[in-house]
Amino acid sequence: MIKRNKCGHPPGAGLAAGMLFLSLAAAPLAAPRIAAAPVNYAQRPEVRAFIAELVADEGFDARALRRLFAQAHHQPKVVAAMSRPVLSPPKWYEFAPRFLDPARVEAVETYYGRNTGSYRVFDALTTLAFDYPRRAEFFRGELKQFLLLAREQGISPLAPKGSYAGAMGLPQFMPGSIRAYALDYDADGRVDLAADTADAIGSVAHFLARHGWQAGQPVMTPARIEAVDPDIITRKLDGGIAERRSLAEWVSDGITGFAFPGDLSSDPVGLLMLEEEAGPTYWLVFNNWYVLTRYNRSRLYASAVWELAQAIKLAADDGS
Repeated sequence: MIKRNKCGHPPGAGLAAGMLFLSLAAAPLAAPRIAAAPVNYAQRPEVRAFIAELVADEGFDARALRRLFAQAHHQPKVVAAMSRPVLSPPKWYEFAPRFLDPARVEAVETYYGRNTGSYRVFDALTTLAFDYPRRAEFFRGELKQFLLLAREQGISPLAPKGSYAGAMGLPQFMPGSIRAYALDYDADGRVDLAADTADAIGSVAHFLARHGWQAGQPVMTPARIEAVDPDIITRKLDGGIAERRSLAEWVSDGITGFAFPGDLSSDPVGLLMLEEEAGPTYWLVFNNWYVLTRYNRSRLYASAVWELAQAIKLAADDGS
């Protein structure tokens, strides 16, 4: 799976999950009003400039694009969802149980991707590209990628459904990530991230590999702080994760109690803190853990993915 991914999400976030807590003031406040947008996007100067750019740079047909944008529907709920206040993330003991639910372990291929989004992707991306100034540049880029993707796949841009941020399919990839990383993993002649689990899993694996995943290397391992002054170490934890350093430096500071394969790479490692109800636990995290954060930036998400993978592997081994 939380902070928004590469995608915006996450490329990545059908697997991603997060918790937002809203504080209520003593006296209720009126909800902020979202300015109404002109109904016809095709008539807006900034959209016409965008169309001209696509015509000049990518060879699109101007008249076809004007007809397309005339059918775009402004989505106030999309802007409202993107504008929600980002409050403090949950604690690990609050977050992890939902990821490590036995149902997720027992029904992996059917549990994930049950909700891939109900927004028309073209509407969501157009709304965010032209009516969400804070990240307009990013979403205009993704809108361009989406139109290129639709042309490459020979589909109508009005057909795909996805999240409010425009992420699509089982892995909830943004359009740019689909074009960069999606694979026809089962070699059936088409890339289908919406219903083909082989393509979805293969594409996520491709994304991880392209971001530096090292086969055979660990993700994270438990550790202990046994320093004369533990505060020297805990002060290095910013948001629950310390910057990467050499393993020798961590050992010198008093990190111990860990184990890993003898062929560990020489990459620097980080120190992670996870909040348990009985108190914090500490972990050394390696390159592959950081690769997981390229899919979704949350330390909780990356750690939960690893925990879930261990549970699935154990269940598979027990069933063999």
